[in-house]
Amino acid sequence: MTAVLPSRPVERPTGGRLIDQFEYGLDAPICLTWELTYACNLSCVHCLSSSGRRDPDELSTAEAKALIDEFERMKIFYVNIGGGEPTVRPDFWELLDYAVDHHVGVKFSTNGFRITPERAATLAATDYVDVQISLDGATAEVNDAVRGQGTYDAAMKALANLQAAGMKDFKISVVCTRHNIGQLDEFKAIADRFGAQLRLTRLRPSGRGADVWGELHPFPDQQRELYDWLVAHGEGVLTGDSFFHLSAYAAEDGTPGLPGLNLCGAGRVVCLVDPVGDVYACPFAIHDRFKAGNVRSVTAPADSRVIDFDTVWKHSELFTELRSPQSGGACTSCSAYDSCRGGCMAAKFFVGMPLDGPDPECVKGHGSAGLAAAGERPASSQDHSHTGTVRNAPVPLTLLTARPGAVPAATARPDKACEESPLAGFSPGR
Repeated sequence: MTAVLPSRPVERPTGGRLIDQFEYGLDAPICLTWELTYACNLSCVHCLSSSGRRDPDELSTAEAKALIDEFERMKIFYVNIGGGEPTVRPDFWELLDYAVDHHVGVKFSTNGFRITPERAATLAATDYVDVQISLDGATAEVNDAVRGQGTYDAAMKALANLQAAGMKDFKISVVCTRHNIGQLDEFKAIADRFGAQLRLTRLRPSGRGADVWGELHPFPDQQRELYDWLVAHGEGVLTGDSFFHLSAYAAEDGTPGLPGLNLCGAGRVVCLVDPVGDVYACPFAIHDRFKAGNVRSVTAPADSRVIDFDTVWKHSELFTELRSPQSGGACTSCSAYDSCRGGCMAAKFFVGMPLDGPDPECVKGHGSAGLAAAGERPASSQDHSHTGTVRNAPVPLTLLTARPGAVPAATARPDKACEESPLAGFSPGR
């Protein structure tokens, strides 16, 4: 994301490049994340939504179904459901069936504890549903240090259950850290063994992730290792919205680069609905600064509130601002700008860097100077973390804070402000 120039009426082009259409926003989001509940049976150290405890004001079953009805009217063809752990919500399976029956596909992320053989068989027989099992280490030692004791074994069991049920194309979702970058081949082997597809995502410094980002985010030489691996294996690996900042390598050395749209989709083609109906510009920016409104009609009494996501999406002040012309900021003169567009809005914000500055993990090294000059990190707008002991508590590794032989980041000032695409790897069409 870059700085916003004085607004002008948003007029979406009627032709030309797809990216030009997306920049001005669409009538409905392409990538909509719905955090169904903040309740979770785990306490992952990097949880971007600081999940753990249920919010007592989360949408009721009736309200959730009304929201699905609106998704259907808006022709939103699928939603990414997460949390928290969505399967701990008692009506989760009812809502999943309701969405499918109303032509809204569901991709849901889960830690796998509740993917029993029976549930796996049901999922395998259900059209328009995709399952994503979270796994942050190719070994129990690495995974359980982040996700909690027994979580590796639970994920393996869930994967085996889905495979035995005959489900196709389910996903293994990995948040890349400095402890698992060296396990990329092992992750791919695990996916191949279970007939799954590997999905790699970026660690963001949001939620509880802000507390561990300095200890877990990959070293500069690991960023290059990840990029080279994705160039070699990317055709069969999903990256979602994660690694557009790495495309600056392509501008430097002529490598093929990473697929995807060169655009920050926050509030344009991407958004998040949280458990209480608040709508945010980006799934990785759950903070009041990026809240556009609420799907509940606040003027109506509680027993007659109408769900109205459509108005928030199309007319909120924040989303109108994000769909307005943006300046290039500090990165404008960078030779890699057209490739990386400056990186992730959420990553910049949560480390206290300006939104028109470089990505904190800028591969040209400009992020280190930005981090050194960063202001105070914004306080979290909300925290649903467990207040007591969690059964599956993480078992910390000895976290690395320095890496022998690591390539130091440069300290030169950035040439240009950047944006990261939440649509990397997206292919248009229904």
